[in-house]
Amino acid sequence: MSVGAPRGLASSGQKPITEILHPLSAAEEPLSPAPDVPISVGEDKEVGLTNGMPVEAPSPTTASVLLNRLQLDDNQDTDAMDPYASRETRDLLVTVDEPKKHVSTMETYITYRVSTKTTRIEFDLPEYCVRRRYQDFDWLRIKLEDSQPTHLIPPLPEKFVMKGVVDRFSEEFVETRMKALDKFLKRVADHPVLSFNPHLNAFLTTKDLNKRQGLALLTKVGESVKHVAGGYKLRARPTEFCAMGEYLDTFSQKLGTIDRIAQRILKEQSEYLTELREYGSVYSSWAGSEEELQRPLEGVAGCVTTCCGALEDLSENMSQDFLPVLREYILYIESMKNVLRKRDQTQAEYEGRLEAAILRKQEDRTPIPVEVEKCQDKVECFNADLKADWERWQSNKRQDFKQLLIGMADKNVNYYEKCQAAWESLITLLQDKQTEDKTSDMN
Repeated sequence: MSVGAPRGLASSGQKPITEILHPLSAAEEPLSPAPDVPISVGEDKEVGLTNGMPVEAPSPTTASVLLNRLQLDDNQDTDAMDPYASRETRDLLVTVDEPKKHVSTMETYITYRVSTKTTRIEFDLPEYCVRRRYQDFDWLRIKLEDSQPTHLIPPLPEKFVMKGVVDRFSEEFVETRMKALDKFLKRVADHPVLSFNPHLNAFLTTKDLNKRQGLALLTKVGESVKHVAGGYKLRARPTEFCAMGEYLDTFSQKLGTIDRIAQRILKEQSEYLTELREYGSVYSSWAGSEEELQRPLEGVAGCVTTCCGALEDLSENMSQDFLPVLREYILYIESMKNVLRKRDQTQAEYEGRLEAAILRKQEDRTPIPVEVEKCQDKVECFNADLKADWERWQSNKRQDFKQLLIGMADKNVNYYEKCQAAWESLITLLQDKQTEDKTSDMN
């Protein structure tokens, strides 16, 4: 059960036992959506994908409307949109940094320093420092997923990379992965339920985890078998969770398209950068053999060099800051869909047990078994936890993408400002050269 998450029937949206087998009526009203920035899903209209609840929303027609949407008031946004804002625990601070390469006869791998500062009584010391490799983070996520099945577990960066395409020991790759692991651990440590999980405590404090991934795998297989057993088909997913699923499908499509286009842009920028460098070197060599044009030609070569550096910075920002956020949320979507499937499996199990109990009651007046009520309680718990994590995820998403888009705009402005300043300085140089030539001719 989530901290602060009510388990009552009214709050969870779960129907009483006698009504669960009946489809939702048209009179039932869906949850009211909260305001959010609309995302276009078609040519004729925009649909506001707000907490999974589609609503009609007009496109902004003035610059002031667009600017108002990009205003960042962190305190107001956090208080208004994040249900955990007033309860956020800041007594557990974690950091992932200082990657280190280890080479042995059997394998080569990277470890990261995990530092912890806390005032919680669950910890014996106020500070800890351990080293962890990727598979240790994976062990933690599996343990969290097994022990907290009703909660959304933040995603890890993808483990496998294509050999020959990405060097997993390169400084850029290790830096990007370290940032992703740091974000994963911070999201877990900031969660009001996951942060109290004993497996997280062990991960942060134990020097040697004893490579217990095998046990976690067996547990996971057992859970999968248990969920598959029965084969009962869900009658009807509640409206609010249907809206969540539709939102995730649309959001996934949008992010996937942006990711593919961004990859192409990055490739084209790399090719353009190669051509631009060759272009500038031609002017440099030309200047050495043309004395009268030496200064203008060197000026052009300098401008091209400046533009190359600016473009390199822009591309680096896209590859190290922009794309990782897109990929994190693509993986987040899969994690959320997985929790939704587990919720549906739990509801299906409850409906199957309830239907069987009702049939038995009609035949021999047997009372509803306690197991059925326990299943209903499990569904209520799932609903409450999932809705709380959904709201939290939506709040984090809004903040992350506002910062991402503002950062992208800032980097593009810097790029064009550097290029503009370089070419303007060349114009000044050429004008000065022209004045000198006229003065020389007059003399």
